[in-house]
Amino acid sequence: MQHRPLDGIVAVMLTPFHDDGSIDYGSLSRLIDWYIGNGVDVLFAVCQSSEMFFLSLEERVALSRFVVEHAAGRVAVISSGHVSDSWEEQLTELTAIAATRPDAVVLITNRLDPDNQGEDAFRSNLDWLLARLPGDMPLGLYECPAPYRRLLSDGEVAYCAASGRFAVLKDVCCDLARIERRLKIVAGSALTIVNANGTIALEAMKLGSRGYSGVFTNIHPDLYAWMYRSWRTNPPMAEALSASLAVASVSELMGYPALAKLYLQKLGVVDGIHCRAIDYDIRERFWWGGEPILDKIRIMSDRFRGEIAALPLAAE
Repeated sequence: MQHRPLDGIVAVMLTPFHDDGSIDYGSLSRLIDWYIGNGVDVLFAVCQSSEMFFLSLEERVALSRFVVEHAAGRVAVISSGHVSDSWEEQLTELTAIAATRPDAVVLITNRLDPDNQGEDAFRSNLDWLLARLPGDMPLGLYECPAPYRRLLSDGEVAYCAASGRFAVLKDVCCDLARIERRLKIVAGSALTIVNANGTIALEAMKLGSRGYSGVFTNIHPDLYAWMYRSWRTNPPMAEALSASLAVASVSELMGYPALAKLYLQKLGVVDGIHCRAIDYDIRERFWWGGEPILDKIRIMSDRFRGEIAALPLAAE
């Protein structure tokens, strides 16, 4: 299976909304340009960060199509968006997303085993879908935490890798030992593993994870991009940056994805912070630290950018 590389910094895209809840495509166009301008290699449209469980199928399809068209080949685009329980509805969703022509259509692991019945059910349901999806359609896998966190077993990773149908796994296991096993399992196959946990981003890269795909690709993707590309040539800076990025990532608990939208609003990238996934104002709930922490993260990020810019260029 030939496909465009789906590794590096994989941004889990936000969906900007107007205050009335409709999708803000003006902000979305600026957001896409911001990701690309900050070193992102792949745009993951229609994912949990996109609030896909709160979007209609029509909106999911429109979102994927807009991202593909606005990216215009500058970076790869992958899309998910199958959220139903029934296989017929999932097939309809996946077929509709595929028609928007992303570089890969991403299957959610918990949708392939919605009742958490185990490996036999997973394989049977996966085979049912694979038999009905076009054989030349590049696919991905996503261990989406919602509606429940369904990690792949080692056997399931091997099964998917051996199928030759899968190009990328967004790994949310948060376990370096498991990541190391998975990397050995997929060695020599077309399946690339990209870690999504910010606290172990550097450590996973050292093991061979092909990039990073966590929620803080919405805050400082350029710093993760530098770390991924330069940790071998400047280990001390990479270690210091890794520690700061890990501490910053804890602020996700202060109302993500609205927190990231607030950060991007402060940068002038998006107009508003409205979310469908949360029903409260993070500026009121986290009055004691939500907004100030974003300012501190910006100061920290800018300091590292300055230090990185002052580094001598690595020898070719």
